[in-house]
Order: sequence, then structure tokens, then C-alpha cells
Amino acid sequence: MNSGRFRNGFVYFLILVAVVAVLYNILSSTEQWPTVAIDRVATLVKQGQVERIVVREDQLEIQLAEGQSPPRLLAQKENGVGLVETLTAFGVTEAQLNAVSVEVERPSAIDWVGLLSTFFPIIIFGVILLFMVRQAQSGNNQAMSFGKSRARLMSSDHPTVTFNDVAGVEEAKQELQEVVEFLREPDKFTALGARIPKGVLLVGSPGTGKTLMARAVAGEAGVPFFSISGSEFVEMFVGVGASRVRDLFDQAKRNSPCIVFVDEIDAVGRHRGAGLGGSHDEREQTLNQILVEMDGFDTDDRVIVMAATNRPDILDPALMRPGRFDRRVVLDMPDMNGRRAILGVHVRGKPLAEGVDLEALARLTPGFTGADIENMVNEGAILAARRNKKAISMDELSEAIERVIAGPERRSRVIREEEKRITAYHEAAHALVSNILPNCDPVRKVSIIPRGMALGYTITLPEVDRHLQQRAKFEDELSAMLAGRAAEELIFGDVSTGALNDLEQSSKLARAMVTQYGMNDKLGPRVFGQKEELVFLGKEISEQRDYSEKIAEQIDEEIRILINRAYERAKQVLTEYRDKLTRIADLLIEKETLNESEFEAIFA
Repeated sequence: MNSGRFRNGFVYFLILVAVVAVLYNILSSTEQWPTVAIDRVATLVKQGQVERIVVREDQLEIQLAEGQSPPRLLAQKENGVGLVETLTAFGVTEAQLNAVSVEVERPSAIDWVGLLSTFFPIIIFGVILLFMVRQAQSGNNQAMSFGKSRARLMSSDHPTVTFNDVAGVEEAKQELQEVVEFLREPDKFTALGARIPKGVLLVGSPGTGKTLMARAVAGEAGVPFFSISGSEFVEMFVGVGASRVRDLFDQAKRNSPCIVFVDEIDAVGRHRGAGLGGSHDEREQTLNQILVEMDGFDTDDRVIVMAATNRPDILDPALMRPGRFDRRVVLDMPDMNGRRAILGVHVRGKPLAEGVDLEALARLTPGFTGADIENMVNEGAILAARRNKKAISMDELSEAIERVIAGPERRSRVIREEEKRITAYHEAAHALVSNILPNCDPVRKVSIIPRGMALGYTITLPEVDRHLQQRAKFEDELSAMLAGRAAEELIFGDVSTGALNDLEQSSKLARAMVTQYGMNDKLGPRVFGQKEELVFLGKEISEQRDYSEKIAEQIDEEIRILINRAYERAKQVLTEYRDKLTRIADLLIEKETLNESEFEAIFA
């Protein structure tokens, strides 16, 4: 930045000097004395008006007597003829010549002042023109490099991430360990006639560690690692993406064996010919070039392509066929053991206080991805620093979990006493019904301190990870969702807008039970409605009805029956345990927050 400013300032200085030199030449040329003929000089000599004549190579400078205007004149000297002979030829006498002082100036070897005044502006303008030409060439080089790959080459000498830094995905690590071994010891596989997959596709939800896994493979393999995002291929000019793909794979082949990693490949790998506008020329040409390059490898080119996406369903089928991305590695949501291992990685090097139980934290974080756990640990460290502690305690980590789930506390928010009382009964009802009904998850915490957009919250977490959900559990969860609304009606005889999110979630769950999971006796085990997705956008835009209007009415009726049944069941539980409901609400108004042990003590 500083060198560029210095260069521009120097050019501006040269321009200023050139302008001054040109103006000087122009002004000096306007101050030259008038030129007269030689016969006029002879006449002035005869009249006694000339005091001095300076003879130069081809010019005479005539200095007139005092009082004459102008004081000096210039005349052109005749070549080969002396001054005396010339004036004598015009009738000037010897006496008149003796009255004039005649001086002869010997010519200098080089008139440096004249040369500089003449050529210096030209030289400066030449330098400026050269600068402008070089700038234009530099811009042209940038334009010519527009189609060059922007992939970043990671050094293999000092890996920053290895498999030791990746936890909770042991099966995926084992799959990718084979890729690392092939790059290190290819003979071990080729001796058995095995062929390493040309492409490895990392599939998983956002935050499960796809990019981290690719970096770990690079660190373990010890080979050149080219990393680029799928969106970096696509530009507004058609053909640029394909050119960058060619350049990337040319670099990869020159550095073989190596790994090419394309993050978010769905940016260029979406199904061709899809979208509102039909095709997308630039994206499709880029995808076509990727297909050609991947399938055109020589058998001796040990170049492995890795890619990551969280939408494998929208990728082009040609990209997924054997010979291209013929191995798919799934990075799923971590289970409790995986979360415990991920916690161990992220607390490494951080000071932990006595009593921090990673097993308990793993149980409290179901559904958390690796990125969520990293964020939770970081939030805990920030909270500990804010409280001027030297170590991270269980209190900070537990609060960090709540921050990740529901957002930061908003204790400064002013709430009227009536609203606080309604919120207390609302959250107490959620907690009470969840605790009474057998298939609901245990209550971990109840609070009426606003977090995020919510005035209060009830946290229920499972004791073990579940992979299958049963109908009875869904029905109990529906009652727990609607318990807050039922408590408002039961206690205050009116309802508020506080149950908006509860109604949305319960309606969505009831519709899924009827139309997707077949959990309805009247309509039977069927799926109703095929979702249509726009592959180019990756979003659901409509539902194709594969059923009649009569069935649609029955679906609406069954959803209404499910919700009403759950609502009445919640009211029944709240009526039966009204004393417990009041007790929980009073404690919430008093303490604002009840933890698991305090809540269980009410039922003890």
C-alpha cells in the first residue's frame, strides 16, 4: 500500500515538473527580442543608435543606445561573410564602425541549458507514458489470470490438524485412514489389485466437522493439499469456472500425489437442467469440466478429490456415479460417547475447575453438533473470564448450554407482574405435564428469565440418545407442548399469545404423525403428499397432492382430533395436580429459576 502511494506521488511530481518546464519554454519564447534585417542594422549604425554588437554563430545581438526602445534587437548573420564587410556593403563608414563596440562569442561545445529546456519535458512525458503502459499491461495480466485457479495450497511440513483433533466420528476416520494409507503406501493396495476411490464425498449436517475432517486428512497424509470452495469456481463470465477447474487439476497432477478438497460442492454440483430459469450455463460448464477431469485421470495420477456437502440429494447423478465420487463418508450427529470425546478435544489446554463432569455435559447436550459443542465450551470460557475466574467451572458450562439452546439471558427486560405470573404458570405447566406423563423426557431446568425471544423456557433432555420415536411418546409430547396454553385457560380463564411457538410445534408434529409416520388408525399406515423441491434452490416449494379433497378433509379432522385429545389430557393432568402447579409457579415467581434437583424436590 505504501509503495503504491509513493509510486503514484512520484509520477504526479514528474507531471508537475514537466508542466513547469513547458510553461517556462513558452514564456521564455515570448520574451525574445524582435528580429530585424541586416540593412536595418546598417541604417541604425549610420544613425549612431547602436552601442554594441555581439556576434554569435548565426545571429547578431544589437544593443541600442540608451533611451531607445526596444533596448535590444536580433539580426540574422549572413553565412561566410564578415560583419564589417556586410555593413560596409550597405554604406557604413569606418568611422561609424569604430563608434560601435563589436564582440565575438565563441560557440560552446554543447548548449546544455537549451538541450535541457527542450528535451526535459519530452523525457518526463516519456516516463509517464511508460508508466501508463506498464499499468495497462499489469491490468491485462490480471485479466488473463482471471481463469486461474484460486485454490490454496496447504503445507504438509507442519500440519495444524490431525486425526487426534477429530472426535465422535470414528467410522469416518477409519474410512479416510485408508485414503491416507494409500497416499503413503500405494503398493500395499496395488499388490492386491485394489484401486483407491478417486473421489470421497463427505456428507453430514452443518457443524458435524466435514471441513475439519478434510484438514485432518491433509495433516495425516503429509502430501500437498489444495483447498477451494465450490462458489469460487463460478463467475459472471461463462467459461471462467471451467478454466479454473482445468488449472486446478493441472496443478494437482504436477504435485501428485496430492489431495484436492472442494468445500460446499453443491454450489457447482447441483442437478443440471433444474431451476426456475432452466439451465445455468456457467455453473453447468464448470460441473461438466469437473466431471471430465475426475474421470480423465490416468491410473498413475495419485490425485484424490475430496468434497463436502450437506445436501447430497441435490447433486447431479453423474457426479455420484462410481469412478467419480465412488465413496461416501457420512458424518452423523454425535451420540453421547461422541459428544464426550468432542468435549475432551475442545477443553484441551483450557483450565477446568474442580467438579467439571464431561460425562454430565455430554448427557445435557443431545442433538449438539461438534460446532455446537465448540461454541458451548467457548461461551463457557468467555463467561468465566467475564466473572474474573481463573478456571472454567460447571456453572459456566451449564449456562453456556442454555445460551446455545435458547440464547443469552435478558434480565434487563422489564416485565409486568401480571405477565410474570402468566409466564410462571405457563412454564410450570410444561414442566408438570412433562414430569407426570411417562414418555416425556426428564425436566432439567425451568426458568422465567427471558432468553432470546422467549419470556421463559423449560428444558427437557433425554437420558439416552434415541434413534426411533414411538407413537406414545409423540402423544405425550403433544400434551406437554399444549400444557402452557391449557394452564392459562385453567388458571386465568383466558389465553395469551405466549403459546404461539407451542401451537406451531404441536401442529407440525400432529400433521407429521398423520401424513408422514402413518400413526393414525383411521387413515392407516400411509404417506400423504409428495414434497416437490426445486433442486437449484434446494428448498421445498410445494406439496403435490396425491390424495382427494375427501382425504384432505379427513387429514385435517384427524389432526384436530389429535391436538384436542392432547389438550384435554394436559388439562386433566393440570387439574389433578393443581396444587403442584401452584407450588411450582410460586417458586418460579420467587426464585425465577428451578434446576433439576429443586424441581424433583417438589414431587419427593
